[in-house]
Amino acid sequence: MSRIIAFDYGTKRIGIAVTDPLQIIATGLDTVHPKDIVEYLHKYLLTEAVEAFVIGEPKQMDGTPSESAQHVKGFTTILKKNFPLIPQYRVDERFTSKIAQQAIMQSGLKKQDRRNKERVDTIAATIILQYFMEEHRL
Repeated sequence: MSRIIAFDYGTKRIGIAVTDPLQIIATGLDTVHPKDIVEYLHKYLLTEAVEAFVIGEPKQMDGTPSESAQHVKGFTTILKKNFPLIPQYRVDERFTSKIAQQAIMQSGLKKQDRRNKERVDTIAATIILQYFMEEHRL
Protein backbone atom coordinates (compact mmCIF):
# COMPACT_ATOMS: atom_id res chain seq x y z
CA MET A 1 0.00 0.00 0.00
CA SER A 2 0.99 3.61 -0.20
CA ARG A 3 0.82 6.59 2.10
CA ILE A 4 -1.64 9.44 2.40
CA ILE A 5 -0.31 12.95 3.01
CA ALA A 6 -2.31 15.68 4.74
CA PHE A 7 -1.70 19.41 4.72
CA ASP A 8 -2.63 22.19 7.12
CA TYR A 9 -2.09 25.10 4.74
CA GLY A 10 -1.00 28.50 5.96
CA THR A 11 0.50 31.42 4.11
CA LYS A 12 3.62 31.24 6.32
CA ARG A 13 3.87 27.47 6.91
CA ILE A 14 2.30 24.26 5.71
CA GLY A 15 1.99 21.55 8.31
CA ILE A 16 2.41 18.08 6.81
CA ALA A 17 1.34 14.71 8.20
CA VAL A 18 1.57 11.26 6.67
CA THR A 19 0.19 7.77 7.21
CA ASP A 20 2.29 4.67 7.52
CA PRO A 21 2.23 2.46 4.37
CA LEU A 22 -0.66 0.38 5.81
CA GLN A 23 -2.63 3.60 6.48
CA ILE A 24 -3.20 2.77 10.12
CA ILE A 25 -1.31 5.56 11.90
CA ALA A 26 -1.13 9.29 11.15
CA THR A 27 2.13 10.99 12.10
CA GLY A 28 3.36 14.56 11.84
CA LEU A 29 6.01 14.79 9.14
CA ASP A 30 7.26 18.35 8.75
CA THR A 31 6.47 22.00 8.19
CA VAL A 32 7.46 23.69 4.96
CA HIS A 33 7.23 27.23 3.64
CA PRO A 34 4.58 27.39 0.89
CA LYS A 35 7.15 28.39 -1.76
CA ASP A 36 9.09 25.17 -1.04
CA ILE A 37 6.23 22.66 -1.00
CA VAL A 38 6.44 21.47 -4.61
CA GLU A 39 10.16 20.75 -4.39
CA TYR A 40 9.66 19.08 -1.00
CA LEU A 41 6.93 16.79 -2.38
CA HIS A 42 8.92 15.92 -5.50
CA LYS A 43 11.79 14.75 -3.27
CA TYR A 44 9.43 12.87 -0.95
CA LEU A 45 7.74 11.09 -3.86
CA LEU A 46 11.10 9.80 -5.08
CA THR A 47 11.25 7.50 -2.05
CA GLU A 48 7.62 7.00 -1.01
CA ALA A 49 4.45 6.03 -2.84
CA VAL A 50 1.57 8.39 -2.10
CA GLU A 51 -2.04 7.44 -2.77
CA ALA A 52 -3.78 10.72 -1.96
CA PHE A 53 -3.45 14.27 -0.68
CA VAL A 54 -5.78 15.48 2.07
CA ILE A 55 -6.11 19.22 2.46
CA GLY A 56 -7.64 20.99 5.42
CA GLU A 57 -10.54 23.13 4.29
CA PRO A 58 -10.89 26.34 6.33
CA LYS A 59 -14.48 27.14 7.25
CA GLN A 60 -16.24 29.59 9.48
CA MET A 61 -18.47 28.44 12.32
CA ASP A 62 -21.54 28.46 10.05
CA GLY A 63 -19.81 26.18 7.52
CA THR A 64 -19.13 28.82 4.89
CA PRO A 65 -15.59 29.20 3.51
CA SER A 66 -13.31 31.39 5.64
CA GLU A 67 -11.13 34.18 4.31
CA SER A 68 -8.17 31.83 3.98
CA ALA A 69 -10.14 29.45 1.73
CA GLN A 70 -8.92 31.34 -1.35
CA HIS A 71 -5.31 30.57 -0.39
CA VAL A 72 -6.12 26.89 0.06
CA LYS A 73 -7.83 26.87 -3.34
CA GLY A 74 -4.63 28.24 -4.89
CA PHE A 75 -2.62 25.58 -3.06
CA THR A 76 -4.85 22.78 -4.36
CA THR A 77 -4.45 24.15 -7.89
CA ILE A 78 -0.65 24.02 -7.51
CA LEU A 79 -0.86 20.43 -6.24
CA LYS A 80 -3.11 19.38 -9.12
CA LYS A 81 -0.82 21.02 -11.68
CA ASN A 82 2.35 19.41 -10.30
CA PHE A 83 0.90 16.05 -9.21
CA PRO A 84 -2.07 15.43 -11.52
CA LEU A 85 -2.28 11.69 -10.83
CA ILE A 86 -2.65 12.03 -7.06
CA PRO A 87 -6.28 12.55 -6.01
CA GLN A 88 -7.12 15.28 -3.53
CA TYR A 89 -9.63 15.21 -0.70
CA ARG A 90 -10.79 18.04 1.53
CA VAL A 91 -11.46 17.79 5.26
CA ASP A 92 -13.13 20.42 7.43
CA GLU A 93 -10.31 21.85 9.50
CA ARG A 94 -12.40 23.83 11.98
CA PHE A 95 -10.90 23.58 15.47
CA THR A 96 -7.84 21.55 14.39
CA SER A 97 -5.40 24.28 15.44
CA LYS A 98 -7.19 24.70 18.78
CA ILE A 99 -7.16 20.95 19.36
CA ALA A 100 -3.46 20.88 18.45
CA GLN A 101 -2.72 23.70 20.91
CA GLN A 102 -4.63 21.88 23.66
CA ALA A 103 -2.73 18.67 22.96
CA ILE A 104 0.56 20.56 23.21
CA MET A 105 -0.52 22.22 26.48
CA GLN A 106 -1.36 18.82 27.97
CA SER A 107 1.83 17.19 26.71
CA GLY A 108 4.05 18.43 29.48
CA LEU A 109 6.40 20.27 27.12
CA LYS A 110 8.35 23.24 28.40
CA LYS A 111 6.77 26.66 27.80
CA GLN A 112 9.34 27.52 25.10
CA ASP A 113 8.55 24.28 23.21
CA ARG A 114 4.79 24.87 23.49
CA ARG A 115 5.19 28.18 21.64
CA ASN A 116 6.63 26.47 18.57
CA LYS A 117 4.08 27.32 15.85
CA GLU A 118 5.55 24.73 13.50
CA ARG A 119 4.63 22.03 16.03
CA VAL A 120 1.03 23.31 16.08
CA ASP A 121 0.86 23.18 12.26
CA THR A 122 2.23 19.63 12.12
CA ILE A 123 -0.16 18.41 14.81
CA ALA A 124 -3.08 20.15 13.07
CA ALA A 125 -2.15 18.33 9.84
CA THR A 126 -2.07 15.07 11.80
CA ILE A 127 -5.56 15.76 13.16
CA ILE A 128 -6.82 16.52 9.64
CA LEU A 129 -5.37 13.21 8.47
CA GLN A 130 -6.91 11.34 11.40
CA TYR A 131 -10.33 12.83 10.57
CA PHE A 132 -9.94 11.69 6.97
CA MET A 133 -8.89 8.17 8.02
CA GLU A 134 -11.87 7.89 10.37
CA GLU A 135 -14.28 9.03 7.65
CA HIS A 136 -12.91 6.50 5.14
CA ARG A 137 -12.46 3.50 7.41
CA LEU A 138 -14.65 0.57 6.42
